[in-house]
Amino acid sequence: MATDIPVHLSIWAELNRIPHELGYVDVDGVSTRVLRAGKGPELILLHGTGGHLEAYSRNVADLARRFHVTAYDMVGHGWSDLPDRPYTIDVLSAHLLGLMDALGIERTHLSGESLGGWVAAWTAAHTPHRVDRMVLNTPGNITNKPEVMARLRESTLLAVKDPTEENVRRRVEFLFHRKHLVTDELVDLRRQVYSRPGFLRAIENTLVLQDPEIRKDFAWSPGWVGRISAPTLLLWTDHDPTGGLDEAELLQTWIPGARLEVIEDAGHWPQWEEPGAFLRVHEEFLLDE
Repeated sequence: MATDIPVHLSIWAELNRIPHELGYVDVDGVSTRVLRAGKGPELILLHGTGGHLEAYSRNVADLARRFHVTAYDMVGHGWSDLPDRPYTIDVLSAHLLGLMDALGIERTHLSGESLGGWVAAWTAAHTPHRVDRMVLNTPGNITNKPEVMARLRESTLLAVKDPTEENVRRRVEFLFHRKHLVTDELVDLRRQVYSRPGFLRAIENTLVLQDPEIRKDFAWSPGWVGRISAPTLLLWTDHDPTGGLDEAELLQTWIPGARLEVIEDAGHWPQWEEPGAFLRVHEEFLLDE
C-alpha cells in the first residue's frame, strides 16, 4: 500500500468510499442540489454563508455508516437556484422544511455549521415536531458583533465580485485554523460557484443578514432560542474566528439542557479540520439513548 498518498486526496475520493446519490430536487420551484448516502436515522447537514454541500465531503461517508445522511445547497447557494429575494432565516428555514417534505422526511436530526446552525436552531424553535436532536456547529456571532459582521460581508463580497484564486483562498482560509488544509480543489470549487451568473446578487441577498436592521428580526435571543425543545449539542472549537466560548456558554443558558463540546486545534470548520472528532461527537450525541 502506498504511504505517500495524502489522508485527504480529494472530495470525490472521500465520497467514493460509499454508495451515494447526487441530484436535484424541486423544492417549491427551487431546483436544489442534494447529496444522500447511508441508512439509519435521518440526519441533515447544513452549510454556512456562501457555502455548498462539499463543506461536509470529509464527513458524509463515515456518518453514513450509522445515519441516512442528506447534505444540500441551500437556496441561493452552491448550485441550487438563485431566486432574487432576501435569504433571511425564515426563508432558509422554509426551504429546509420544503426539502424535507419533498424527500418524505417527517422528522430528522439536524447539524448546522455557522449560518446552517442558525437555520437549524430557528427551525427547531418554530417547528419542534420536525426535529429530533440538533448539533449547532460553530454557529458564530451569537452576540451580533459589528466587526464580525463587517469582516464577513467585506471578505465574501470581495471574493464573489472578483473570484481570483487569491481572493477566494483568503475567504476560505478565514474558516480554518490550520490553513494548509485548504486545498486547491476546495478553492476552485468556490471560484466556480462564485462565478455563476447571478451569484453576486444571490450573495447580496444572503448578506442582508449582516445588516443590523434586518438581522434584528432573526438575531439570536432568549425569546425564540428558549423555545428549542430538541436535545441540543453546542459544538465549539478553540480557534473559531467568529465567536468564543463565552458565546457558547451564553447559548447554554438560553437552550434548556444544551450540552457543550469543544474540538481543539480547529477553526470555524471542525468538520474538515478534525473529521474524526466531528464523527465521534455526532455518533455519541445523536445515538445516545
